[in-house]
Amino acid sequence: MSRPFPPRPESPALARTYVRDRLRGAVAPDLVDTAVLLVSELVTNAVLHARTEIEVSVRAAGGGVRAQVADRARCRGLVPRHRHPYTDTGRGLYLVELLASRHGVDTGEHGKTVWFELGLPAAPSEWEPVPLRGAHRAVTLVDVPWALCVAAQGHRSAVLRELLLASATGMPPGIRPDDLHIAHDVNNMIGARLLAAARDSPSDADIRTLPLSVPADAAPGIVTLRRVLDLAEEAARGEHILSRPSLPQTTAMQDWMLDEIIGQLGGGQPIAWTVVPRDPTASPLDLMPWDADQVRGSRLPTIAVDDANLIIAVNEPVTDLLGWSLDDLVGQRLTVLIPEHLRGRHVAAFTSLLLTGRPRILGRAVPLPALHSDGRLIPIRLLIQSQEMDDGRTVFVAQLFPRTAAPEPSERTESPGEEREPESPLPERRAPGPNIGLSPLERLALLTDCERALSSAPDLTQGLRQVGWMLTRRLADWCSVVLLGEHGSLERRIVVHHDPDRPPPAAFEGPLPRLTHAARGPLARALRGAGPLTDATPQGDGPLDARYAELFEALGTDNAVIAPLRAHRDVLGIFTLGRTTPEPPTRGDLAFVQDLARGIAIGIENTRLYDQARTIAERLQQSLLPTLPTIANLQVAARYAPSTVTAQVGGDWYDGFCLPNGDFALVIGDVSGHDIDATAAMSRLSSMMRGVAVVCQEPPSEVLHHLDTANRLLTEEVTATCVYALVKGSGPWELVHSSAGHLPPLLTLPDGDTRYLDDGAGLMLGTGVDLTRPTARTPLPAHSTVLLYTDGLIERRDEPIADSMERLRVQTAALARAPLGVFCDELLIRLGADGTDDIALIALRPTPGNPVTPSPPPRTAR
Repeated sequence: MSRPFPPRPESPALARTYVRDRLRGAVAPDLVDTAVLLVSELVTNAVLHARTEIEVSVRAAGGGVRAQVADRARCRGLVPRHRHPYTDTGRGLYLVELLASRHGVDTGEHGKTVWFELGLPAAPSEWEPVPLRGAHRAVTLVDVPWALCVAAQGHRSAVLRELLLASATGMPPGIRPDDLHIAHDVNNMIGARLLAAARDSPSDADIRTLPLSVPADAAPGIVTLRRVLDLAEEAARGEHILSRPSLPQTTAMQDWMLDEIIGQLGGGQPIAWTVVPRDPTASPLDLMPWDADQVRGSRLPTIAVDDANLIIAVNEPVTDLLGWSLDDLVGQRLTVLIPEHLRGRHVAAFTSLLLTGRPRILGRAVPLPALHSDGRLIPIRLLIQSQEMDDGRTVFVAQLFPRTAAPEPSERTESPGEEREPESPLPERRAPGPNIGLSPLERLALLTDCERALSSAPDLTQGLRQVGWMLTRRLADWCSVVLLGEHGSLERRIVVHHDPDRPPPAAFEGPLPRLTHAARGPLARALRGAGPLTDATPQGDGPLDARYAELFEALGTDNAVIAPLRAHRDVLGIFTLGRTTPEPPTRGDLAFVQDLARGIAIGIENTRLYDQARTIAERLQQSLLPTLPTIANLQVAARYAPSTVTAQVGGDWYDGFCLPNGDFALVIGDVSGHDIDATAAMSRLSSMMRGVAVVCQEPPSEVLHHLDTANRLLTEEVTATCVYALVKGSGPWELVHSSAGHLPPLLTLPDGDTRYLDDGAGLMLGTGVDLTRPTARTPLPAHSTVLLYTDGLIERRDEPIADSMERLRVQTAALARAPLGVFCDELLIRLGADGTDDIALIALRPTPGNPVTPSPPPRTAR
C-alpha cells in the first residue's frame, strides 16, 4: 500500500506521520524512528529537486523495514554528496548510506524510485550513476582548490533550497518560479559532474584539475543559475532567507567556475583558478583546506576559530606570547583574548562578516592590544583569514603578530669564484627513465641528504646548489629553484644541469620579471599554490612566461614537473625538475616530488628565519658598539665577536670615552646570559656607566659603587662583571682601575714582558652586598699595551683558567710590537677561533708625540 504526496513543503511532515502510523507496533521503536527520519529526508529531496507528485510506500518484513520513495522525474538522477555529516545540505542520501542495511535506486519509464531496507541482512549497495543524455562537451577546471569548491557547492545548494522553501510563502522579489527550477536543475548537474570528476583525481590532493562532461546546451541554464544566485545573495544579506551570504573567496570560486564552464562551452580555452585576479585579501590560505596540524606547527602565534567565534585550535607560540595554556583557550570565544573595551567592536565586525559576507576584518592586520593571562595588555596586530573544512564549513585562522619593528634583511652578496662541490660523495648519475624509478629506501635517503645539505650549507644559495647536484645525479637532467620575494619580485636562485657542456648556470640565474596577473603559465600557477604540475611546458606570452620558455628551450626539455615550495601555507617559490624523456612521471613520482618540495621549502624557511634573526642581531650589535675617540698620544682599538652558537648577541661590551677633566676612561663588562635579555641589560649598564663616570669623575672604585647602586634601584637588577679604568697624564701615564669581579687587565711591555694587574679586584655587580672595592694604580710605560677583555677570549671547556690566562700572556708577548689594530685582530684569530662565547676586548697604547686615529670596530662578526 502506498500513499501520494504533493510537491509541497508540508509533504515531509505528512510523510513522517504516515510512516509512523504504518509501522507502529510492527517493528522495534528504533527502526520506526530511523525509517521516519530517512523517508523524511528522501521526500524533502523529491520536493526540492523532482518537483513532481511523490509516492511513499513502507512495510514491515521479517522483523525489518522496506521503504520506497518514488517521483516522476526520471531525467533527474541522484547526486550523492561527500560524506560530511555537518554540511548544511545533501545529508539525505548520506544518512541512507550510513543507516540502511541496503539501499538503491530503480529507474523506469515513468520515473525513479529510491528504496532502502532496515534491520534486514546487509549487502553491498551503490547508488546508480547519474545517466548522461544528449550531446555533451568536455570542460576542464584547472587548479581547483577542492575544499573551497566543496564549500561553494554546499553554499549554492543551501541558498537554492532556502529560496525554494521561501517560494511557498511568496517568491523573493525578482525571481521567477521557472528560473528557480532551472537553477536547481543546473546546480544539481554541476554537482554531479564535479563529484564524478573528483573520484578520478587523487583523493589527498589539495588542488585538482577536474575534467567535466557538460551538456552542450547548458550555457543558458548556467546564466540563469548565476542570476538566481546573485539575487539569493541579496536576499541573504537582507536576512530574507535563513542562509548566510557567501564569504568573498566562496563567491570568487563560484564566479570563476561558472565563467569557465560558459566560456569553454563557447569555445574558449581553460584559465586556471590560480592565475585569475582575486580579492586583495586573498592569500595562499584560500587555496588550502583547513588542517589543525598546520596551526599547531606554525612558528607564528596562531589561533583557529569556527563560525561561532569559538577557539578550536591553538599553538604553543600563543601560550608563550599571552601566557594562556592550550586547555584554557580551546572552547573559549576569541574575545577572551581581547580587552573588554574592544570586545564589542570585534563581535560587531565578526557578526557583520557572517551576515553580510563583506570582509571588513578579513586579510587586514588590525593593531590592537591582546589580553595576557595575568591581565597585562600585549600590543599585537591581529590578522584573520578564512579557510574551508573538507565538509564545507568555514574556519577563521587568526595570527597574532607582536608589534615590534624588525629591520629589513640586508642584501646577500655572493663571493666570486666557482661553487665548491658537496663534501659528501654522491652516487654515479643514473639516466632518468620513464619514471623516477627510485626504491623507497633510495627516496628516503635522497630526502635526508637534501635536508642535510640545506641545514649544513654556509648560505642558502650554496645549500640549494648542493641539493641541485644531488637531484641531477639521481632523478632529473636539470633542476631550478625560483624564490618569491616581496611585492611579487622573483629570483631564479639556482639552475643546475648534469651536463657540464651546457651553458653555465649563471646564464639563467638572477632576477625574473615580477609575478603579475598577466602571467598565466605553469610557473605563475605554481607560485599561486598549484602543483605538482606535470603540464609544466611553457605557455602564455607574458614576460615571466617568456623567460620560463627560454630556459626550457636552452636546456632541451621534453617534460618537467613543477611544484610550489610551501612552508606553513606560505608559498616561498617554485621548484622545477626537467627531463629529456618523453614519458610523464607517475602519480607516485608526483607524491615524491611533493615531499621533496616540502622538505626544500622548510629548509629555505629555516634558513631565512635564521638569517633574519642574525641580521636583526647584527644591527643591534652594531648600534651598541661605541665609536672610540681620537686621543693625542694614545692609541685605542677594540673588537667585538658575537657567539657562534647563540643569536649573535650577548652581554659583553666595551667602551672608551673622554672625561671633562682630561682623563680617558676604559670599560670592559660582561652581563650574565647569552641572549637578547642580556643585551638589553648590557645596554642599560653601559649607558649608566657613562652617565655616572662623566658626572662623578671620582676614583674607579666609587664609580663602580654608584653603578651598582643604580643597577639595584633603577632597573631590574642583573649580575655582571666589569673593569673601569682611567688613563691619567699625557706622559708619563698612569692606569687607575677597579674591578667588579672581572678578569684582570693584562699589561704587555714593549720588550714582551707581561703581567696581570690583579690589584683592584672586588665583588661583581648585582650581588646585593655593599662592600668597598679597591682602586689600583699602575705606571704605563710608553709603547706598552693595556688589554681589557671578556672571558670568551680565553676560557675553554675542561681547561683550567690558569692555563687559559697563560696562553693569553704568550700571545700578547709575541704581539708586543705589532700595530695595535693588528694586535687585536691577531688575538681574535689565534684565541677566538675555537670559542663559543661572545668576545669583547679593548686595548690602549701610550705613544708619545704620535697621535693616531683609533681603528674602528669591525662591522662584521667573525
